[in-house]
Amino acid sequence: MPRIGEIFWTFLRLGLIAFGGPVAHLGYFRRWFVEERRWLTDDAYAQSVALCQMLPGPSSSQTGFAIGIHRGGLVGGIAAWVAFTLPSALIMIAIGMGVTTLDGFADAGWLQGLKLAAVAVVANALYGMARQLCPDPPRIGIAVAATLGAGLLPGMGGQVAMIALGGLTAIAFLDAPKQTPGTLHVGISRRQGLIALGVFTAGLLVLMLPLPGMPALWGVLYRSGALVFGGGHVVLPLLETGLVAPGVIDGDRFLAGYGAAQAIPGPIFTFGGYLGAQIMPGHALWAGLLAIVMIFLPGMLLVVGLLPFWSALGRFQRVRQALLGINAAVVGLIAAVLWDPILIKGIGGPMDGLIALLALAALALLRLPAWAVVAACALVGELITRLPAVG
Repeated sequence: MPRIGEIFWTFLRLGLIAFGGPVAHLGYFRRWFVEERRWLTDDAYAQSVALCQMLPGPSSSQTGFAIGIHRGGLVGGIAAWVAFTLPSALIMIAIGMGVTTLDGFADAGWLQGLKLAAVAVVANALYGMARQLCPDPPRIGIAVAATLGAGLLPGMGGQVAMIALGGLTAIAFLDAPKQTPGTLHVGISRRQGLIALGVFTAGLLVLMLPLPGMPALWGVLYRSGALVFGGGHVVLPLLETGLVAPGVIDGDRFLAGYGAAQAIPGPIFTFGGYLGAQIMPGHALWAGLLAIVMIFLPGMLLVVGLLPFWSALGRFQRVRQALLGINAAVVGLIAAVLWDPILIKGIGGPMDGLIALLALAALALLRLPAWAVVAACALVGELITRLPAVG
């Protein structure tokens, strides 16, 4: 129980400051759990990221869930997910209960500052992972190829293809490493994994059907969480098609809530809490909480179902070879996302570039905590926005 408490409070603190979206979350995770607390090795962390990138669902939340499992078994995973999700869930439910128009978010200076903080966090994580996972020319080549390939083949299909090609290349050209004690620890049995896969499949089959008396919201949320590849932003068209087009929620309210989700810490999937509170205002709190469970549940069931088998494969030589290439490919995919959309959409001019570089220096050289860098970037962004008005 002390370890479960440690997992909960650590992830709760992270959930309060984890701005920047899924890729930035991966940067926070590596800094907190690989570099600072040493809960797992770089190799084990990369294995978690690789598995979750290949699954549908909220990849960063799934990675945090896997880290919790690694640290404290299934209960540890649940504690990690609840704690990391709770701050943004409560914020989004509160917005759904009391706010219907959210003007000015797109042009807010503090929001631009948060984007610049995300640039620094992801760049710092990329450098650290590249040093550990791409130490030789073959793996550097795999990472570069994955970066270029992700640009040529956008979307989750391209990401999965790059991961697969990285593994095949490593099998062909790299020697298998010895098994090390730093591999990913799984406190879940194969039987539990099979049960989780069965529940996932049953839920998908049942909620695909229009059941009498069941609100359409629950089926839309579960199907979206089960079928979306590529993280939080990709879930928008699925939810819009399932809820706005049939008139379950007004389009303006839908987009206002989604805009708010970009400006808060934690996973974007907590947008589901806003939808639950808006669609069922008479039971806003409970509807919002249930909506969050419904949209996250399928992704978490997949992690529980596949994690035991993923780790067991590490006993085989070919799999250990493939993991070298998979880890390198993950580095390349993060580099691709750092370029587009994080750098392209986040850096609007020389001043933005300077702020991002200073934030990166604060993280990498001064070793300042991520929450302090995030807060400073938000403050500087807001001040710069207000300077012309002051003048």
